[in-house]
Amino acid sequence: MRRIRRNTIRAAVAVPLLALVASGCSTAADRDENTVRVVYQKFGTFIAMDSLMRQVKEEFEEANPGVTVELNAIEAQAEDYQTQVNLMNGSPSEAPDLIYQDTFTINQDADAGYLMPLDDHFDAWDERDQYSDQEAVAVTSLDGQRYGVMLGTDVRGLWYNTELLEQAGIDTPWEPATWDDVLDAARTVRAELGDDVVPLNVYSGTPAGEMASLQGFQMLLSGTEGTLFDDDSEQWVTGSTGFTDSLHFLRTLYDEDLTLDPQDALDANVGTVNNEERIPSGGMAISLEGSWATQSWIEEANQPWPEWEEVMEFTPMPTQNGQGAGATSMSGGWALSMGANATDPGLAWEVMTYALNQENGVKFAVEGGQIPVRADVAEDPAFLEDSPKAEEFAALVDITGFRPAYSEYPRISLAVQEAMESVMLEQATPEEAAQVYAEEVEGIVGPDNVTTGS
Repeated sequence: MRRIRRNTIRAAVAVPLLALVASGCSTAADRDENTVRVVYQKFGTFIAMDSLMRQVKEEFEEANPGVTVELNAIEAQAEDYQTQVNLMNGSPSEAPDLIYQDTFTINQDADAGYLMPLDDHFDAWDERDQYSDQEAVAVTSLDGQRYGVMLGTDVRGLWYNTELLEQAGIDTPWEPATWDDVLDAARTVRAELGDDVVPLNVYSGTPAGEMASLQGFQMLLSGTEGTLFDDDSEQWVTGSTGFTDSLHFLRTLYDEDLTLDPQDALDANVGTVNNEERIPSGGMAISLEGSWATQSWIEEANQPWPEWEEVMEFTPMPTQNGQGAGATSMSGGWALSMGANATDPGLAWEVMTYALNQENGVKFAVEGGQIPVRADVAEDPAFLEDSPKAEEFAALVDITGFRPAYSEYPRISLAVQEAMESVMLEQATPEEAAQVYAEEVEGIVGPDNVTTGS
């Protein structure tokens, strides 16, 4: 675990959030001690958490008369979801007991005083040995305390439609070794299949939010010698060749008409439209996407696509020139955390661990297209049978990267999205966008926390 950087600037994020807490006039004493309030995201193709929590509510309440599991499903994309959870946390009487949380937000929420440390609960749990050290790192804040338990993780790579690539004359299985191989395949699809098929999707721009910065930009950057954050110096990196090269890749897609039209790419619902409509209908050949894409196609999905297993394949995203491991991935992951204002932490922990048990872990992994973090879930025959790509996804875990889990990251991420958007709309060259990004980063974290990349 990294040591705490003493000069890290957290006030920009923590102060406005703490102001919300200070403004709350009601207290947790107004709450019913027998009610456990759970807040989670339900948006677009992602319905797995809602499905899980509805089952948990029904079964837990039946087994525990007098207890109410209150479900608060927020239908919003990640950034808006986080904002709404922050607002709930601003009032003790409205704050959730349990929070479905992207692990990269744990530090900022712990800094803001929104989360309760879980070390004592977790250490006394008889199922703790099912979780790996990697899981512990993801949910441990910079203060050294555990603030959540992960539900699952993911990897990212290239999903491709075998029928479309074969129609374009591209051999399958397709295994690109460099960025040029990826671009050449997209060019071939455009030339052979015309305007009815989008050759390649790479998420970009501010409406796409974290999809753009993580599975778009950072999937490119991680395949170069560049990085967003230098672990050794514990400084944010600007001015790297890899950063500019990643923006050039994006610019090439738009210059050569190899991707979505900008107005479609800048639709906040682009991920849902891609996975529920464009891909199943044969309107998109390749997409740089997460392992969870299957949640859009399985029987439990909003619009099931039973044929996906015969049509879709997954291949790793290559590094820029085939260097290093030859492939790259970025991973995220969601966890359940306990709110600092939990009315009855013991009862909240009971509900939390019920949701995290092996049976529910299998359900969430299958329906959410997740890579399990519990050993007994990863080995469960029901998971292996219903997750045909599990072996391919697991192969990327050893080479995957993670976002810098510092309080400044959400603002850095937005600066990345803005750089991408300015390049895709031809408002700036990649070099100009990289320079603006460098200036924004220095303004966010301060000049002492920035280093120049090579």
